[in-house]
Amino acid sequence: MNEVENPYLPKIAILDRVVDEIKDVRTFYWHFEDQNEQLKFKNFLPGQFAQISVFGIGEFPASLPPSPTEEETFFTIRTVGSCTDAFHKMKAGEKFAVRGPYGNGFKMDSYAGKNLIFVAGGIGLIPLRSCIIYALENRQKYERIQIFYGSRTPAELMYTNDLKKWGQSAGIECYLTVDRATDGWKGNVGVVGSLFKKPNVQMAIKNSIAFVCGPPVMFRFVIKDLLEMGFNEEDIVSTLERYMKCGIGKCGHCCIGSAYVCVDGPVFTYKQIKKLGEDI
Repeated sequence: MNEVENPYLPKIAILDRVVDEIKDVRTFYWHFEDQNEQLKFKNFLPGQFAQISVFGIGEFPASLPPSPTEEETFFTIRTVGSCTDAFHKMKAGEKFAVRGPYGNGFKMDSYAGKNLIFVAGGIGLIPLRSCIIYALENRQKYERIQIFYGSRTPAELMYTNDLKKWGQSAGIECYLTVDRATDGWKGNVGVVGSLFKKPNVQMAIKNSIAFVCGPPVMFRFVIKDLLEMGFNEEDIVSTLERYMKCGIGKCGHCCIGSAYVCVDGPVFTYKQIKKLGEDI
C-alpha cells in the first residue's frame, strides 16, 4: 500500500543567495535539499503560491514570481511581520522549509491566441512576473503583450533588470510611470492608468486578457478605466491576498463568501470577485 504524503509537511530548502530589490523587499534564491522535491516543485503554474516555514518562528504564504520555464526558484518577500522579518535576516547556506505549490494559478494555456495586458502597481508586479516571463518564453502562443507598471518613485520600481530587458525587447510593449519623479527620471509621471491615455499607446482591447495586481486604490481605478474602455469583467484577472494558513482549504482562514482563496484562487476574474462581494 502506497504511503499517503502528509500535505502539511514542508520540505527542507537551502538559501542560495539574497538580492535587494527595493526598501524592505528582497529576492531569495533557493533550492530543495532533496533534488526529487526540486523536480516536482518545478511543475507549478504562474500565479500559484507556496508556504514558507522559518524554524522556531512560524509560517507564511508567498507568491511564486519565477516562471516554471526558468531554472532557478526564488521568492520575493516584503518584510511585514515577525516571520518575514526573520526570513529577511537569513543568510546563504541557511535552511528553511517550503510546502506547495498551492492555488489555481493563471490559465496561461487558455489565453493562447489572445493579447495579454499586464497592469501592475508597486509590489503587485511580483505575482505577475511569472506570467510575463512565461508568455515571453512561449511568445508564439500569444498576440500582443503590453505591460503597464507604476510605483510611487523610481527607487520603488521592482525587478529593474527585467524592466530594462522588457523595454528593449521587440516582442513586448513596456510602459512605466511613477507618482513622484526624482532627479534623473525622464519617464511618465502619474498613476498607472494615465499610461492608457498616452498618445503613443495603442491599447489592445478586443481579444485581450488584462492581468491587474497592485494596491487596492490602484486596482479600483484601473478596473474602472478598463471597463470604460470596453473590457468584459470575465476578461480581467487578478489575485486576492489573504493570510492562507493551511493552503489546502481546511482551516477556513482565507474564506471569502463561498470561496477559499487558497484552493479556489488566488486567481479570480473580476466577475468572480464581484460575486464574492469582495471590496479590494
